[in-house]
Amino acid sequence: MIISSRFDGGNIECLDQSDVRSVQLRIRADHQSDFYQWFYFRASNVRDLACRYVIGNAAGAVYAKGWEGYRAVASYDREYWFRVDTRFDGEQLVIEHTSAQDQIYFAYFAPYSMERHADLVAFAQSSAQCQVETLGETLDGQAIDCLRFGEPAPAKKILWMVARQHPGETMAEWWMEGLINRLVDDSDPVVRALLQKAVLYLVPNMNPDGSHRGHLRTNAAGINLNREWHAPSLDKSPEVYRVLEKIESTGLDFGLDVHGDEALPYNFLAGTEGIPGWNEKRQQKLDCYRRTLAHINPDFQLEHGYPVNKAGQANMSYFSNALAQRFSSPVMTLEMPFKDATDTPDELQGWSPERCMKLAGSCLDALHLCWDELL
Repeated sequence: MIISSRFDGGNIECLDQSDVRSVQLRIRADHQSDFYQWFYFRASNVRDLACRYVIGNAAGAVYAKGWEGYRAVASYDREYWFRVDTRFDGEQLVIEHTSAQDQIYFAYFAPYSMERHADLVAFAQSSAQCQVETLGETLDGQAIDCLRFGEPAPAKKILWMVARQHPGETMAEWWMEGLINRLVDDSDPVVRALLQKAVLYLVPNMNPDGSHRGHLRTNAAGINLNREWHAPSLDKSPEVYRVLEKIESTGLDFGLDVHGDEALPYNFLAGTEGIPGWNEKRQQKLDCYRRTLAHINPDFQLEHGYPVNKAGQANMSYFSNALAQRFSSPVMTLEMPFKDATDTPDELQGWSPERCMKLAGSCLDALHLCWDELL
């Protein structure tokens, strides 16, 4: 057996691979940070072997509660990801699997590589409706890609959607792929209606450096980007600095920040109730979008989510809170699970890339249906 993770997005340290029934592993923390939980590795020469992979430092992960009820994903071809037997004993995360092939990949969630990101951007710009702009570079010298769908016009609304501020939340970019698949379809009546009255700006991956390095939460400098929107800097958070600079130039009438939640097995929207400018009208807009999305897609629900912030207690360094207050516009955070959607479970795949992409399409439909109430 050989355990490896020296590839795009990979993360694991192999301490002992001499016994296939007790392969000792350790998740590497984000660079210059104590955050860790994301893992992604390959096991080679394992065909027909009953293997037991033990992640010994699981209890120290930033969201250790997220291991409860969790099952890792695995793939032979890195396209189709399925769930495998996994248990957390309070100290270690144990994955047990007998591979049907010589090599198999395991991950915290279906990975989304920087190569696939490049393919996604190239695919998007094949549409006449799309313009791609590089806003700047990351600390590792990677491009900060921004996609614009629709031609700007004075009467049009400006919609901003960003994903993967936290690089280990790969479901966010799978969601973006689903959204872009809809937006490039010139025959889609919902897309055509939206682009007649709106311009959509998308940042499919806010954190390319963390994505490539195999981080859970931070960029190359160990910075949590979703704590930088009050005062980003080029030396620590150029990703936020450049995107915020662009938003300031375009304005913002609606914003959506796409994430994944380690612990909660639900899809839900978090609002900005704790900002100083929150009022009943803003609550009505949030409720309208939530209800409409829940009506369209059974994978989305209304009962479970984050506790609502009390008035004036919002963290203004978040994308959602900072921009909702700055532009007096509805801004929301979409959370998807690392586990499964409890109300609509899928035994084979759990929450999956395919379902992420379907949810993205539903988010567009909901935007269309409650346009008048929302904007």
